[in-house]
Amino acid sequence: MSSWFLISIILFYLVFLFFIAYLAEKNPNSKWVNNPYVYALSFAVYCSAWTYYGSIGVAAEKGVDFLTIYLGPILAAPLWIIVLRKVIRISKQHKISSLADFISLRYGKNRFLGALVTFICVVGILPYISLQLQAVSETFKILTRTNLESNSIVNDSTFYIALILAIFAAFFGTRITDASRKHGGIIASIALESVLKLVFFLAVGIYVTYFLFDGMKDIVTQFSTLPNFNSKVTLSGFEAGFNWFFTIMLSFIAIFLLPRQFQVSVLENNKEKHIKTAVWLFPFYLLLINIFVIFIAYGGKINLGDGFNSEYFSLLLPLEEGNVFLALLVFLGGLSAVVSMVIVSSLALSIMISNNLIIPYGFLGKLIKNRSEKNTRFIRNIRRFAIFFIITIAYAFYYNFSIELSLYSIGLIAFVIIAQIGPSFFIGLFWNRGSSKGAIIGIIGGFAVTCFTLIIPFIIEALSGSNAFVEEGLFSIDLLKPHALFGIDFLTPHAHAFFWSILINLLLYMYFSLNSVGNYRERNYAEMFVDSKNYASLQDGAFVWKGEGYVEDIKSVLTKFLGFEKTKKALRIFFNKYNLSEDTRLADARLINFSEQLLTGTVGSASAKILIQSVVKEEEISLVEVLKVLEESKEAKTQSKILSQKSKELSLLANQLKNANKELVEKDVQKDEFLDTVAHELKTPLTGIRASTELLLDDVEMPTEIKSQFLSNILQDSERLSRLINNILDFEKLSNNRQELSIKQNDISKTLIKTIRVLQTNANKKNIQIILKNNYGVKLPYDEDRMIQVFTNVISNAIKFCKPEKGEILVDYRLGNNHLEISIKDNGKGIANEDVAYIFDKFYQSKNQNTIKPEGTGLGLAISKQIVEKHKGKIWVNKTSKNGSEFKIKIPLKL
Repeated sequence: MSSWFLISIILFYLVFLFFIAYLAEKNPNSKWVNNPYVYALSFAVYCSAWTYYGSIGVAAEKGVDFLTIYLGPILAAPLWIIVLRKVIRISKQHKISSLADFISLRYGKNRFLGALVTFICVVGILPYISLQLQAVSETFKILTRTNLESNSIVNDSTFYIALILAIFAAFFGTRITDASRKHGGIIASIALESVLKLVFFLAVGIYVTYFLFDGMKDIVTQFSTLPNFNSKVTLSGFEAGFNWFFTIMLSFIAIFLLPRQFQVSVLENNKEKHIKTAVWLFPFYLLLINIFVIFIAYGGKINLGDGFNSEYFSLLLPLEEGNVFLALLVFLGGLSAVVSMVIVSSLALSIMISNNLIIPYGFLGKLIKNRSEKNTRFIRNIRRFAIFFIITIAYAFYYNFSIELSLYSIGLIAFVIIAQIGPSFFIGLFWNRGSSKGAIIGIIGGFAVTCFTLIIPFIIEALSGSNAFVEEGLFSIDLLKPHALFGIDFLTPHAHAFFWSILINLLLYMYFSLNSVGNYRERNYAEMFVDSKNYASLQDGAFVWKGEGYVEDIKSVLTKFLGFEKTKKALRIFFNKYNLSEDTRLADARLINFSEQLLTGTVGSASAKILIQSVVKEEEISLVEVLKVLEESKEAKTQSKILSQKSKELSLLANQLKNANKELVEKDVQKDEFLDTVAHELKTPLTGIRASTELLLDDVEMPTEIKSQFLSNILQDSERLSRLINNILDFEKLSNNRQELSIKQNDISKTLIKTIRVLQTNANKKNIQIILKNNYGVKLPYDEDRMIQVFTNVISNAIKFCKPEKGEILVDYRLGNNHLEISIKDNGKGIANEDVAYIFDKFYQSKNQNTIKPEGTGLGLAISKQIVEKHKGKIWVNKTSKNGSEFKIKIPLKL
């Protein structure tokens, strides 16, 4: 493939990424930008060229050892719900802009500690970035089949790629001076690159496994005939287990503390709930991107042998088969991995260098004298310079030290260096005794051990090509061999370096933390970090400060960095929040804390503290006073919680009383309506009887047929009056447990047939069908007369509310566990939702009946419920019934 053609494709691809980032910056609230999947996919910036090429090299030479780099993040993912959420809350509250800022803040905004963390990150990541550039260079040469080394930067395509990446990062990463603000454009482009590199990697994996070979089994079968097969598919004993453990621990720490990972997981988080998606999606992504690693590695060994660099088998295999298009996709996937890593790393490091090195150690005085517009430009230019500086040094490292070290080796060196931040970070989140002195000495001690065991041997070998220092040790002392310190010689170099450095780091951190007392700010922030539940509310009362300061002086400092309008708006929000007058002159602890938080995103936490301290007179506070204030704050918080809980309980009780009162009023109204209805119902037959009787007495010559009709009316009204009185008496007896049941073994099918036969006349008048779906005999103990009364009440209601001609009532029953369940379902108007809960209450009648005066006495279903419950059964309305209503009655098979 032509070099110029490939360069043009690279340029087109990078312009495409620019365009995606630009669109995302224009629409930061779009669902395509601000969503949990974009956030989770941005975590895949972890998968750099190391993943794309280095893992295959490790798999080819060492077998399954490559998995350790991914097992750490997978094991860490569930802990994100606790650890990452806590870190995000703290960072948002304090407008943290970098990992160095976060650790500096934890230890009282210690300026030197922030600078030290920045130094560690720069030393660890710069060679790592250079290896990314080397991967681009090597794959470019493979794809274009050019083996000539570039003798000039001008002729080196990697230089131009590095330059474009620097421009990309500088343009989208420094548009705003508040580094705590989100970089939606960069995150969107990284998420897209994560998808592309996964798709392209899966494509070459499928091609190698199922097109070059006959599946995974075929590759393993052929590879098993090569030498050293068993050592590449198994762990070689107890010692190898230690190497796995320490490498997994390295990757576990790295997923939290690599600057690029802290940037995307913490600083670019828009919503805490997005973490839930990342917890499962990122491990799933790692699983997918590693499925074919071992098979590509083995396939390369089988087809290409040992004459090629195994790290680039994914590119070499399709090229050897003449599949240039697939090779180009692999190259673009690798380029995506490099672009993501370089851009985010350079952005994160540039903020650290700006906020923790350049500004606090040289330019604070100048910034205080400048105006806000000039300061904004100056800070932006510092960060742009830092980005170009980082990528330039990384390129220089690549250009001048193109030694035969793999991506895997350089990556692990970076992991070991970054791991030195681990104790001060993780322990500081959960242990309030950790001090800045312990953190500083621990990091320096751990880094010194790393230098001796890993970095110095690497540099000596790179410059001289000699391995004597590793073989002989310092001063030719066996116990001081860099890779076998104090006789421990069974670990790999990186595992060995990690073990000793982290051990020394931890011991120094714990010793100096326990034997030194930090200043009041350290203890203050330590308490706030450790107790970070309800974090925002805790900050308002937990920041301890004593001194003299004026609002106007603080406002002047804020204006120089934020501008007049932004400062005015921020202070107005502050005064409104705490219900303070805007004419307030003296500053308190809350304003000091608020002002430092505002400045942190722009100049870093340490510089923010220095700037505010420059215009206020802060008094030293004893540790006893700090602890007293913190205890008072905690006590006040506890009391507030108790009062809040009591308030909720009282509110709930008040609502319950209100509802009970409302229910009593409704019951009273229903009772009045019931009595009115009963009086009306009693009066109606009595009036008919009296009228018929008077007519019979007055007119002795009345024809016989008319007399018979009047007598028949008197009889019907008497029966109606009798039924009504019996109904009321029944309810009264059932309510007072004075009604005895006549329990006998009865056949439910016969009982239902009797009930339906009695009601069939009423149903026929409206042309309504009553269908008994089941006629199997089931015998169980119950009072048949009373159960007929229940079925009659329910079916009569169904007849009443079914439409003439179209009505249908289905009666069914089935056996359950130790009970019989009877269902009576109709296709009528149904029961309103608000009636369902009260329909079996005495005196209750639906408000949605179609008559002016409710039909019946409102006792039918109440009596039915009493009867069923006396049978130790249950009656209810099926709420899931869509059409009409369905009553269900459950009766036990044994009483």
